[in-house]
Amino acid sequence: MLRKHVTQPSMLCYWQVIFLLAMLAVTALTKVQADDDALLQQVHQFLYQETQALGEEVVIDLRPPSPHLPECIQPEPFLPNANQAPLGRVSVGVRCGENGRQVRYLQAQIDVIGSYVVAARDIERGTLITSNMLSERGGNLGDLSAQALTAEEDIIGKITQRPIRTGSAFLAHYLQAPDLVERGQRVTVVAQGSAFRVSREGEALENGALGEQVRVRFGSREIMTARVTDRGVLVVDF
Repeated sequence: MLRKHVTQPSMLCYWQVIFLLAMLAVTALTKVQADDDALLQQVHQFLYQETQALGEEVVIDLRPPSPHLPECIQPEPFLPNANQAPLGRVSVGVRCGENGRQVRYLQAQIDVIGSYVVAARDIERGTLITSNMLSERGGNLGDLSAQALTAEEDIIGKITQRPIRTGSAFLAHYLQAPDLVERGQRVTVVAQGSAFRVSREGEALENGALGEQVRVRFGSREIMTARVTDRGVLVVDF
């Protein structure tokens, strides 16, 4: 009868294998930690650049990425809600890899100590906001609503859409820019380019505030869309 002899590994070889596996695990964990630290540092710097002009002091608490995600190559941070100031609890997008094809999101708490504008007195609906209706208050801008307007230039000249009480912050949807063009009004439309500027008169077919696009009719058939730039003036850029 043919017998097979199996040699058991020695105790020394066994512990050598265990030690090698442990070292490989530690090395892999260290690399993951280094990759995460580099990513967090880049995102932190991005957020600081986006918020440093908002107030006197910025505190950023950034949550680390999931340990199950692969390494982010050539990270490019961005703000999904680019039209809102990054305050309070925000999501930060990061494009990874070639051409930013992979996208992941990190969560952050951003507190900014600075000044913001509040109503100096009760303001009724339909009121045109002037500078004497405003006062300044200091605090954590991160505690404000994401819709809060903190700068005077974003508030003065707007019309209130609802009553605003003394000490209240101004929210974007509480205000509306006044119409500079009204439907049926005769307006001047300026067509301009790098080497020319031509103006003509037409009839506005809808109301429009500063920066809004409004349809204008010339004669009986020709209709063009132009951007409101001043009272009764619109521009078409070429």
